[in-house]
Amino acid sequence: MEANITVRNAKLSDAPRILEIYTYYVENTVITFEYDVPSLEEFENRMIDIMKKYPYLVIERDGRIEGYAYAHAFVGRAAYDWASELTIYLDHNAKKCGLGRKLYEALADRLKDMGVLNLYACIGYPKVEDEYLNKNSAQFHEHLGFRLCGTFENCGYKFNRWYDMIWMEKIIGEHTLDQAAVKPYSYSE
Repeated sequence: MEANITVRNAKLSDAPRILEIYTYYVENTVITFEYDVPSLEEFENRMIDIMKKYPYLVIERDGRIEGYAYAHAFVGRAAYDWASELTIYLDHNAKKCGLGRKLYEALADRLKDMGVLNLYACIGYPKVEDEYLNKNSAQFHEHLGFRLCGTFENCGYKFNRWYDMIWMEKIIGEHTLDQAAVKPYSYSE
């Protein structure tokens, strides 16, 4: 029997489950460079801030949230409005089953509708794969059409080890000399 997969806008009531997914990565990986798990209140405030302008999505399998993705300002200056940084996390038991692709494609579609042209991903990257970090995230982004556009050497320190950070980019729209303004994301469904 095939699972029922749904991508939808996140709600604040989803925050406990989303934070549960994120907690695994904070405590066990270098996929995030964050050291401490944020409180539920802090996490909800992060969601509220992102949702003022950008899509924040969850993917459900048979009614259970298995992952989330959102976009946010690339740098935060007006000239960068057409560029967004993306973030995605799947439940650590839900990887390699197509949910990430489906979620990221839904996010990219919404961003394109807003007028965003450039997508960026900031990815922890090991010189040598270890128990905390592998190259799967970079490979996932490459598979979805992102290309490497920068490497910051030894810029993240976690679990008593140094890690690189790479930036990957994907262009999803046409750049013109008279570019229309980016529209804030609408949460009406």
